[in-house]
Amino acid sequence: MSESSIAIAARLLGKGVRFRYLKRTGNPGKVQAASIEVTHRCIARCIMCNIWKIPHDVPELSTAKWLQVLSSPLFSDLRELDVTGGEPFLKKDLFDLLAGVAELKKTNLKALRSVAVTTNGLLTERVLGETEKIVRELKRRDIELVMVCAMDAVGSIHDRIRNYPDAWLKVNETIEGLIKLRERHPLIIGLKTTVLPINAAELGKIADYAAARDLFTIISPCIITEGRYLNEDLSADLSFSPENIQEMIDFYQGEAFQWSYHREVLLQYLRNGVASKPCTCGFNYLFVRSGGDVYPCPLVGKCAGNVNETPVEDIFGSEAAKRIRGKVGAFPECVRCTEPGLERYALPCEGFVYLSLLLKMGRSKFLEAHRHMGLNKYL
Repeated sequence: MSESSIAIAARLLGKGVRFRYLKRTGNPGKVQAASIEVTHRCIARCIMCNIWKIPHDVPELSTAKWLQVLSSPLFSDLRELDVTGGEPFLKKDLFDLLAGVAELKKTNLKALRSVAVTTNGLLTERVLGETEKIVRELKRRDIELVMVCAMDAVGSIHDRIRNYPDAWLKVNETIEGLIKLRERHPLIIGLKTTVLPINAAELGKIADYAAARDLFTIISPCIITEGRYLNEDLSADLSFSPENIQEMIDFYQGEAFQWSYHREVLLQYLRNGVASKPCTCGFNYLFVRSGGDVYPCPLVGKCAGNVNETPVEDIFGSEAAKRIRGKVGAFPECVRCTEPGLERYALPCEGFVYLSLLLKMGRSKFLEAHRHMGLNKYL
């Protein structure tokens, strides 16, 4: 084992010991990853999500308030900021928000390495115009921009899932435009696919599309939750048939899916109905909804407080947050959680599982996966 892998192993061992101390005491760690829902508004009417049903007149945090929240000492070790919605590009001052984030890197967000923005890609002209401004601004502060486009099929099935006319043509145009931007700017582009009964047989086509354009992929089964997606009433419509499950197993076992750890988690889940993996929600990660509600886990509908009423650092250290942290891994949502982002944030914090992967995979393959998953920013 080389010195570099020995150093990583030592850090992971130390992190594993510390996480178990935090788990036992219920105390929070340092927030290293956060997701912020900058708007609940969306022009798509996706068949697997009810966020778009939230009334438009429900108040949302202003850009000034978001920047105040992100100025908290709670985020002094933040490495990744995930900007989501709704559709983030419906926020008219999205650029002002992210320019403000870039400025905060000089003071409060000194550890910030990347900002990821998830979009349905339907507002092509706006997405491309704003992205070029955003990537320039973030580059000035050495922050990478990751653009994640929602794509659920290559062709008309995507239109049916997004419940929006010409959705496929629009997202394809957006992706092609982002690829042209990538020729001039340091831009990382990927696809996020929600696997549903209607598209379980389409995953290979999505992987081929991504490979031909040098895009990373996030391809995971839909999640039913009263939390993030507000879609518990859709559980019957979104249930997978045995044929769907076999289609997914065949895909994840194939060569097109390269994220080995997530692959094993998904295969185990598809075969026995239980997702077994580490989780550090509420320890090094939190989610803030558009109205200011703070959730230690985005999928568990347990709110710890609202930033309009209480400073975010006080919410994260509160008794309410402690109770939620204490049950992470034991909620009903936990055993069916296939959210890959939460795995990424957990692996370097929980430590021991990631250390076992290093020992199992060997230095070369581990470091390749380590960089592929973007986890080098945590170690």
